[in-house]
Amino acid sequence: MPFAIRTTIVLACLLYAHGMATTSAAAQAHASPLQGQQVILVTGSTSGLGREVALRMGAQGAHVIVHGRDEARGLAVVEQINSGAGSARFYSADFASFDNVRSLAASILRDYDRLDFLVNNAGFGSAPDERWVSEDGHEFRFQVNYLAPFLLTTLLKERIISSAPSRIVNVSSLAQSPIDWEDVMIENNFSGGRAYGQSKLAQIGHTFDLHEELSELGVLSNSLHPATYMPTGMVQRLGVTPRATIAEGADAVMNLIMGDVEGGQFFNQMTPRRAHPQAYDPESRKRLRVLSAQLTQGR
Repeated sequence: MPFAIRTTIVLACLLYAHGMATTSAAAQAHASPLQGQQVILVTGSTSGLGREVALRMGAQGAHVIVHGRDEARGLAVVEQINSGAGSARFYSADFASFDNVRSLAASILRDYDRLDFLVNNAGFGSAPDERWVSEDGHEFRFQVNYLAPFLLTTLLKERIISSAPSRIVNVSSLAQSPIDWEDVMIENNFSGGRAYGQSKLAQIGHTFDLHEELSELGVLSNSLHPATYMPTGMVQRLGVTPRATIAEGADAVMNLIMGDVEGGQFFNQMTPRRAHPQAYDPESRKRLRVLSAQLTQGR
């Protein structure tokens, strides 16, 4: 290849790479919230329900901590928020890794002196109907949907308390399965639906614990089923026809973020509803707390 052509190609590649870096840097420009600006972390906010909630909070002028695994999609959300009334920054973390969760929490505590809202939205659905194991050796859905948010919330708890009045919202589901304490990781008679259901029930139980622990400190904790079969990746993998819109689900989440609601409840969209009885059982919740602390400690 002639030297001139080779040089042109190299320069073009360098300029392209520089342009990509510049775009990424610009998208992350609003790294710090302004004085008095509310800060919200929405996990799993690069697509679907989490993305819609992140965009709505940005449009209302909040600083949004965008989280996900796909940097390109995350930076696109950040760029859209930064072009409007709010500001945002993207952080990458895979919830199948406790190391990733700890790094995410450490980065947030380093970069933010307040956290007004935590929305634990990231999760994995019931399909495919296969038993997977996380990087830490746990049943995949139980870790991604429950243990990782449990750990993240624990690590960020003091920052949330110091930002009170503040709120924690756990995005759960009407699909709830009781935990078999003899086989929590479902090594026997596995089904994706059962795995998903017990991870979501665990989220609700954890929400009730948070309410008991934090309500007097000014932290409002609730969980919800946002909507049934929204057109998300989770529902697409399941192969069912959507019954609700992402906007409907976002309306329900926004109600718990900004609305006039009481804490310590499980909502079906915007209506308080009873969850599975195991979520209200003190002994079951105690077993779950102890197990969760054991599984996440030092990981």
